[in-house]
Amino acid sequence: MDEAGRACRGSELRTRLIFMTAAIAAAWFLQAAVAQPSAESSPLTLQQAVNIALEKNPLRKAVLADTRVAFADVREARSVLMPRLMFSETATRGNDPVYVFGSELRQQRFTNADLALNRLNTPTPVGNFSTRFGGTWNLFDSFASWHGVNRAKQMNDAAGHQLARTEQEIVFRVVDSYYAVLLATKQLEVAELAVKTSQAIIDRSQARFESGLVVESDLLTAKVRMAARQQELIRARNNLDLARAQLSTVMGVPLGSVFKPAEALAEHTLPVPVLQEIEKQALANRPDLKRIQSEEAAQQQSVAMAKSSFGPRVNAFAGWEMDNPTFVAGGGGNNWLGGVEVQFDIFQGGAKRAELSRERALHEKMTAMKQVAGDGVRLEVRRAYYNLDAARQEIEVARAAIAQAQDSLRINQVRYDGGLTTITDLLGAEEATRRSQTDYWEAVYRFHTSYANLELASGSLNPQSPVVMP
Repeated sequence: MDEAGRACRGSELRTRLIFMTAAIAAAWFLQAAVAQPSAESSPLTLQQAVNIALEKNPLRKAVLADTRVAFADVREARSVLMPRLMFSETATRGNDPVYVFGSELRQQRFTNADLALNRLNTPTPVGNFSTRFGGTWNLFDSFASWHGVNRAKQMNDAAGHQLARTEQEIVFRVVDSYYAVLLATKQLEVAELAVKTSQAIIDRSQARFESGLVVESDLLTAKVRMAARQQELIRARNNLDLARAQLSTVMGVPLGSVFKPAEALAEHTLPVPVLQEIEKQALANRPDLKRIQSEEAAQQQSVAMAKSSFGPRVNAFAGWEMDNPTFVAGGGGNNWLGGVEVQFDIFQGGAKRAELSRERALHEKMTAMKQVAGDGVRLEVRRAYYNLDAARQEIEVARAAIAQAQDSLRINQVRYDGGLTTITDLLGAEEATRRSQTDYWEAVYRFHTSYANLELASGSLNPQSPVVMP
């Protein structure tokens, strides 16, 4: 091989070496990226989930937009109290006699020759460039504008209370969804344990059947139970995936996000509330009740506005105008005008009285709805309180049932091995053991969610609540 061939061969080898090195480096970086845990798969505490939801939940964003709308309404209502200033620039041209006569007067270019009949009747076309500055100011409208401002303020307060209530509802939904994931995880563990227990029963039945101690029906019955347990395991896995998707939805993150709870479902000691104190707290602090109170006050201002429409109105106005024959200022004239106007509606066909009757009826409706809401809050507090008390007692009962069911299963296994009991008794003990564990974890789940629901009913649920930070 000549020198040129060896050089070409060496260049080709170096190129291949470079490509292989780059491919190995890319594969190493890809493997490192896959092996590195993402932020979404990092442990997630309940408080972190609540904070994420309060930042990204679209429902809160929508209600937050409503508060900005209400604040803009306040600014709009206040603007009525201020004077209005206008500017206009108008260019016209024509031979209308009245227009020509008035334009020349405004331009201060009217002469004796313009009084000739032929000039008045058939004037030559005239152009006019009019520059106007004007203003109006409502000096007095029987306090209708002030009532409008107060009404807008009350509705702004109502929007703020609605935002606070929406945040509490979002916190509750996060707590419920988070504990649903914890419950689904425990249910999956119970289902896996039940499959193992059913397999052990099948092994026992198989051994006794091969030994001729039992008939084949025992083995078939155990296999049927095993199939049921496998179906429960499939449902438990799907329920866990669904619970995770629900948590992601409440948090306002994509459904494909994977979050690993930082804790497992377990009992927590929470302060025991007093029913009477919770009711008083709910009636005083519930944001939705405050919202209804603000809406009632706003409707009262609407009644006052309807009454004000019967009173007089005083308006001031002023204007300054400059008229020129060309766009460039010069060769024209200017004038100004100002005055005060008093208006009083004598008859409008009963429209104002009908409006007043309508606003009064709406105010009566708001008053009744406030009472309905108060009664509903009392009932909601009591329902949440009794649900919490029931869940707390159910935990104690379920905890004792677990130990009893496990002892019963162990005894029945020994008795079945000794031929002292039937497969039906053994499977019944296995079912009781699985059911007791499921009931216990469901009771723990209901206890925490019922506590959150009670705080929601009392209007005290927030990211620092005991149920969020146990």
